[in-house]
Amino acid sequence: MKLADLFTKRKAVFSLEVFPPKKSGSIETIYDTLEALEGLRPDYISVTYGAGGNLADNSTLEIAQKIKNRYHIEPLAHLTCVNSSREQVQKSLDRLEKAGIENILALRGDMNPELPPRLEFHYASELIGTIRAHGGFDIAAACYPEGHPECDSLEQDVEHLRQKVEMGATHLITQLFFDNADFYRFLELVRKKGISVPIQAGIMPVVNKKQIERMVSMCGASIPASLSKIMNRYGASPEALRDAGINYAISQIINLLSNSVEGIHLYTMNNPYVARKVSGSIASILECENG
Repeated sequence: MKLADLFTKRKAVFSLEVFPPKKSGSIETIYDTLEALEGLRPDYISVTYGAGGNLADNSTLEIAQKIKNRYHIEPLAHLTCVNSSREQVQKSLDRLEKAGIENILALRGDMNPELPPRLEFHYASELIGTIRAHGGFDIAAACYPEGHPECDSLEQDVEHLRQKVEMGATHLITQLFFDNADFYRFLELVRKKGISVPIQAGIMPVVNKKQIERMVSMCGASIPASLSKIMNRYGASPEALRDAGINYAISQIINLLSNSVEGIHLYTMNNPYVARKVSGSIASILECENG
């Protein structure tokens, strides 16, 4: 199933994101996570790109196949290009196609200090063009409500986003954000620029103070004062912060759905407890949205 078709059938798409275990970890840990997530009935599950310069060096494909064939949930396989040659990307596409994976999230990716840098791909839009030329895939792309940290302005970043769509991206997933006002501002700008493809809001519940602080330092997202107070007050109590963070995320999602967002993409961080709590709290709302 191509995910572009999903957005024509549902007013609010709900998806989850998981990531492969680290090289030192066991692949079985992610299967335990998937077992726990299966009953949540997401519209699809995305699998981030594991360590390594090509698809053969990580478990993204294996996990995506398991999601599709064992759990009968549509997978969205991440694919990055900054550390890959064109030959490696073509081989990755061939492997995905042979495995019956139809949906790809095309990303530039971060430089891996353990790998020699390659300069055959500079931008995600170039990867999107390569995937489209290969044929057979539905292509998603990332977007940044507060602007990509390497861009001089949000307006410049939206111009780059337009290039992704022009090259073949059929829907977009946002980077995490914690202030819905940032998302609405971004959405208004994007629509004014003529970008009309569906946009899912990426939501990450805050359950670990240091983890979130590290992530926002890398991706450029900001932490609003209301969330900062929660993190500072409950940061020393893992259970209290987890519950407060989950409720903050649920409030974000309810506000987004009531304002006709086209989808919610939940960054689970491989935490089934968090995913179940969020999913259970919004299940009736999603049902109402989608009839």
